[in-house]
Parts: sequence; structure tokens; C-alpha cells
Amino acid sequence: MEIRIRRAVAADCPRILELVKELAHYEKAPAEVTVSREHFRESGFGPNPVWWAFVAETETGVVAFALYYVRFSTWKGQAMYLEDILVTESMRGHKIGARLFDRLFEEAKEKGFQRICWQVLDWNEPAINFYKKYNAHFDGEWINCSVSLQGH
Repeated sequence: MEIRIRRAVAADCPRILELVKELAHYEKAPAEVTVSREHFRESGFGPNPVWWAFVAETETGVVAFALYYVRFSTWKGQAMYLEDILVTESMRGHKIGARLFDRLFEEAKEKGFQRICWQVLDWNEPAINFYKKYNAHFDGEWINCSVSLQGH
């Protein structure tokens, strides 16, 4: 089976959103995916994109994606922030995640980023073990925070 890693294009958005929903289901939060197709597409392919992605494609279509954006630290400067990476369940075990991760490293170096950051749920052992292969640093000191603007 041939697997091709390529930059995502606007036409990939519906499939990427399907994979986002698969990830949300895996993370036990399927109702949390509330972004519209239009907003998702515009945010990645409109006049001022805020995210970029790579997809893994076989003869059957897109089977995985890695989506990132640029994060800025006042201490460290720009970094690649990996928002999501997912290989559809039926395609796991074919080293697709590793190929996507390697492509992210290439992209980060091309753009002059010094770091790639992301989050992983503390119970997601398969992902944690995958990241350990890259000598990832796991920081248990920081607490995630967010505020919903609905009601404010």
C-alpha cells in the first residue's frame, strides 16, 4: 500500500473534520466538536489562515492528518503548536503517525521554529509512548485553562 504525505488543501477539510470527530470520540468528548465546516475551512484556507496541516493519503483517500498553528512565547519566540494528529483506527500500525511527525519536524525547521509543542491526555498511553520515542519532554507543572466567551 502506498502512503503519501502531502500538504492539506481546502478540499480535504470535510475529511479532516471527520477525523477530528473520530479523535474527539476517542478522547471521550464527541459533543465538544462544534466548529462549522465553513469556519474550519476559512480558518485554514481563507485570506488569513491560522492553521496548516499535512495529510496522509492512500488510494482510498485521506487516512490521517496533523494540524498545527504558530504559537508565540514572550520567552522563546515562535513555535509550532501541534493541535491534533490522528491516524484513523484501521490504519494504525503502518508508521503513518511517524511519517507525519517527521514531516512536522521538517516544516518546523524550514520555518525556523526552535520547538514543537502539544498536549496529550494523561491516560492516552499509546500517544504518550509514541511521543517518548521522540524524547518529548512532559511537563506536569502547568494547568490548562480556558474561558468560554458565551455568556460573557
